[in-house]
Amino acid sequence: MSRPILAIDIGSIKVTAAVAEYRNGTLHILGSGMAKSQGVRKGTITNIELTTRAVKQAVADAQRVAGTNTKKAVISMSGAYTRSVGSTGIVNVPDREIGIHEIKRVMDTALYNANIPNEYEVLHVLPYNFTVDDQDYIEDPIGMNAGRLEVDTHIITTQKSSLNNLKKAVKSAGLEIENVVLSGYASAIAVLNSDERELGACVIDMGGSTCDMVVHTGNSIRYNSFLAVGSNHITNDLSMALHTPLNVAEKIKLEFGSLKNPSTDLIEIPMIGDDKATQEVSLEIVYSVIQARVQETLMILAKELEKSGLKDQIGAGIILTGGMTKLEGIREMAMAIFNNIPVRVARPNPAEGDFDALNDPAFSTLLGLLGYGAGHYTLYEIDSNRKMLHRKEHADTILSEGEAQSASLTSDETSLKETQKPMSESDIKETLATVPETREGFGSKLSRWWHWMTQIF
Repeated sequence: MSRPILAIDIGSIKVTAAVAEYRNGTLHILGSGMAKSQGVRKGTITNIELTTRAVKQAVADAQRVAGTNTKKAVISMSGAYTRSVGSTGIVNVPDREIGIHEIKRVMDTALYNANIPNEYEVLHVLPYNFTVDDQDYIEDPIGMNAGRLEVDTHIITTQKSSLNNLKKAVKSAGLEIENVVLSGYASAIAVLNSDERELGACVIDMGGSTCDMVVHTGNSIRYNSFLAVGSNHITNDLSMALHTPLNVAEKIKLEFGSLKNPSTDLIEIPMIGDDKATQEVSLEIVYSVIQARVQETLMILAKELEKSGLKDQIGAGIILTGGMTKLEGIREMAMAIFNNIPVRVARPNPAEGDFDALNDPAFSTLLGLLGYGAGHYTLYEIDSNRKMLHRKEHADTILSEGEAQSASLTSDETSLKETQKPMSESDIKETLATVPETREGFGSKLSRWWHWMTQIF
């Protein structure tokens, strides 16, 4: 039996947790829990103590149902304070055959070459294009014969202060952090199928207070963005426009919210400041308020897609998920705003277990975190722990038995130094010393490689 996976999605509206096992290629959910989010505003921790309390409650509920007490968690990180950079790396292949260590070295080189400010920490290093001896668009270079390996990477970073606050809130709940995953990345894991990954797609998770966008092409993320607007803003707009309390506005949104033809019916609602006073309002006003907010949000997201420069590379179109997508007619409006690009409203890929409530767009990030914990990430990746990850369905045929069990290379073996200091000559010599001598005459090849490295650095 595989070990339990604990996932925690810390959102601005709710904190959700789930425990699952990965058996026979399928996720089996064992338990789930949810708590009202406190101390989080627009994806940012504003009160660590309140956030810790919400995390404790959600995790306790999930563990009680699952009957487990696992302490290691995969947690989500909002895109609110992320910054992404592109970087490339080039290495020689001394043995003329590309192995997992060569891929690790070239990705480390790309990370070293990246211009990352000191106040930012790396979340993901995602390769989207390998080049083997000038041959571009190699999907998986492992095992290929070559003299040189290049990689183009998308590096996602986040502010250290925001990341440390998130980690502190989770650790204060008595948990260990196994990994931190960008929430938009997790949503993409949950909703994309193999064809969409290959063709390219833009995934937009429209949550309660935020929208996360990732553009997935070349079997990896190429662009990510964030918008501090969500379905909660519709509730606020309705409350102000109708002069009614927030809880009433939320009920109106859920019951009458639609982006299709407006109704002329009248509804009676209470007024702010006087519980006994009521007023009649037309559903046309409700329709107008919701339409204006959703249209504005989608137009901003459409501009972000244009800004990415990857609009022509998303053959599978737009994938919408998140709680806001449950508004009737949002797909049709999105198609009009995105100039008739195909749009799909997506639920997360189903998991086994008697938890049908999780098969909902609002839980895409949570299900994606479980998928990440089960090894459903990009084919190769350097994660938030600076470990080299390799997707598990390929691990048995490529890595040794010990490596296949973990599907990763530990940072002690070949990781880049934690600080982004210039690589000294002694650092390079130390790295070269870790390369095993596998055949006679390697000394001369090492000398040539040393000469090449000194030309780069």
